[in-house]
Amino acid sequence: MIITLGGLAGAGKSTIKRLLAKSLQLKSYSMGDMRGEMAKARGITIDQLNDIGLNDPSTDNQVDEFQKTLGETQDNFVIDGWMSWYFIPHSQKIFLTVDPDIAAARIFADRHNNPSRSDEPEYADVEDTKKTLAARAAHNDTRYKKWYGASYLDLNNYDLVIDTTNLATEKVLKKILAFVAK
Repeated sequence: MIITLGGLAGAGKSTIKRLLAKSLQLKSYSMGDMRGEMAKARGITIDQLNDIGLNDPSTDNQVDEFQKTLGETQDNFVIDGWMSWYFIPHSQKIFLTVDPDIAAARIFADRHNNPSRSDEPEYADVEDTKKTLAARAAHNDTRYKKWYGASYLDLNNYDLVIDTTNLATEKVLKKILAFVAK
């Protein structure tokens, strides 16, 4: 079983990935963490790396090839990444969505509680976070359409879509476990 988790920033992809992997005793991978490490290695933020990626597809190539190879050579894992569904088309594709205000509040709190996230910019406040996240989503969608002709925001690409805005993490996990059990 391969589960790909896509979704909006702040929807809970990382948390759900970790809990799914534990519940199902699967390996897990995070493409966001991989790209974050790439940004840190260059001494830039993830948004700056994404800016470079608009004109230089090499910023995505390592992560994309990793996902593609993983999907072709392994089984039994959970992976979170905006384009994981695209590179592993035979996976069970799940998208987590969230209200932008809630997402911004979650990420702002996480950034202030976890200052080691140097791949993320410093946010002035929740409203600044919301604007940055909206710009990032649009930017990434433009980049992916340019290089792959595909939109990670098109919900038709997924087998299951869950709005996490008003759902406890346990309920999101329960919905996904019921879905993959089918």
